[in-house]
Amino acid sequence: MVLKLDKVSRGPHLPALVASSISREIAQGRLKPGDKLPTEQELSQTFGVSRNVVREAISRLRSEGRVWSQQGRGAFVSEASDSTVLTIDSASLQQADAFRGLFELRGILEAQAAALAAARRTGQDLELMRQTLATMCEAPYGSVTWLKTDLEFHRVIAAATRNSYMVQFLVFISERIRESILAAGHRLRSDDMAQTTLAEHQRILDAIAAGDDGEARRAMQSHIEAATRRVGLPVEPAPGGRTSPPPPLPEEQDR
Repeated sequence: MVLKLDKVSRGPHLPALVASSISREIAQGRLKPGDKLPTEQELSQTFGVSRNVVREAISRLRSEGRVWSQQGRGAFVSEASDSTVLTIDSASLQQADAFRGLFELRGILEAQAAALAAARRTGQDLELMRQTLATMCEAPYGSVTWLKTDLEFHRVIAAATRNSYMVQFLVFISERIRESILAAGHRLRSDDMAQTTLAEHQRILDAIAAGDDGEARRAMQSHIEAATRRVGLPVEPAPGGRTSPPPPLPEEQDR
């Protein structure tokens, strides 16, 4: 078996890069179902990373269903890895078209989640949304705490749909775009941007609390389109040639 594994570039995403490289070997058939992966030591030397990085990469592949492990024997390619596992190659997201496509998918799912949440939410769901938004208000815009709370707000909305698949898919997507959102937050950090983003979330919460599924959908779509622009991606026109207008800036709301 000849694998095409190379050293990975240094950076904060080494485990993801190692996992992506191994995933490509599986997808291209050089690692087949039932094959045993090279040892941690061998992978460490091949990629030029620490064994801890390799362990984290294997753990990620295991959580995705790509591989399974047995104590004392090592890691093996899963039998059904080619047909049943949803994965997104981290390297592919460096391409603008792929990244924009992921944001487009996110917008479709998030808009539907908001509409369903408006129809199905409970009082407890609303309280969790309010608590999360309050935490966002207190966190510095663009900080890790802000991002973590922002993603939690969207997770709570997904949970309010009472559709477990909605939660799984949205969490999966969020984990793959979180670094870009964090980078955008650092780049655009300002009080005006913080207030604008908070206003977008408040509009979503108000619509869900009112049980207005149509407004919840529109508010979420507008928020995702604004978030798409914040990470530097152009927004494709919606059917009819128009995109949803962004919510007004805080100082415009009183005019």
